[in-house]
Amino acid sequence: MKKTILLILVAVSCCMAAMAQPKVYMTKEISPEALVRIYKALGKKATGRVAVKISTGEMGGENYLRPTLIRDLVDEVNGTLVECCTAYGGSRQDVKKHWETVHAHGFDSIAAVDIMDEFGQMRIPVNDKKHIKYDIVGEHLGNYDFMINLAHFKGHAMGGFGGVLKNQSIGVASTAGKAYIHTAGKTDDASKLWQNLPEQDAFLESMAAAAQGVANYFGENILYINVMNNMSVDCDCSSHPADPKLKDMGILASTDPVALDQACLDLVFGHKAAPGDDEKPLIERINRQHGTHITDYAEKTGLGSKKYQLVMIK
Repeated sequence: MKKTILLILVAVSCCMAAMAQPKVYMTKEISPEALVRIYKALGKKATGRVAVKISTGEMGGENYLRPTLIRDLVDEVNGTLVECCTAYGGSRQDVKKHWETVHAHGFDSIAAVDIMDEFGQMRIPVNDKKHIKYDIVGEHLGNYDFMINLAHFKGHAMGGFGGVLKNQSIGVASTAGKAYIHTAGKTDDASKLWQNLPEQDAFLESMAAAAQGVANYFGENILYINVMNNMSVDCDCSSHPADPKLKDMGILASTDPVALDQACLDLVFGHKAAPGDDEKPLIERINRQHGTHITDYAEKTGLGSKKYQLVMIK
């Protein structure tokens, strides 16, 4: 009798643990219609003034999420596409050139676009002050009630990979904020960024802290989507990214950013290579930069969970 009761308690405990895990929804279809479907699968309606955080991509690059792919979702939520300027030389550090990039890539043809730090910046609190004491974001972040973090999952020269955690930390930060995160709190002067690069884990931990700051800012009013296509080892911030070696995998979405990035990492690391479909270059890039540390650290600081339930949708 005691053994039976114990087995029942164990089974109930396992079921409760599974129920507590965040859901990550996935569709293998990458299309405008699939992007809307996966947003609806999350069961949380974007309301009020909705910011859709994207990367407008560097001039010369071809891997950024195309306006034709994201338009239906942006229309569905009546969203504004939001971005911030970069902290390095290129077509997006200068506001004027950034607008030229926005126009050249066609984003202003599908929706209103807001370069959030065009006219200023502001500080928002962070929980984890190990490296950064606050997060410096585009001032216009304060204009929005809800955020859809719409990220392109791919490699990254400094972070190892870029997903929703990067899109929410580096991506929402102003030029000064990007320098502050990249240097793990040493400076917010972009001209001094490269002389103040920290130990790698400190940079990744700073990104996690900044991402948590933005999550706290929006509270329940934030959703996360990763599109796993054109997965070069290089980020969309590169004007000459390497050609992708790994085939497209699909779209994933969650209300938990850590679970979402972890699910994407698991798909990459669990992939079996085939001719013309090789995960090894991306894995090598992630490992070289100790990229998986960001999800480990973000879970440790309470931003989300690395354990999740994967739910396939059509």
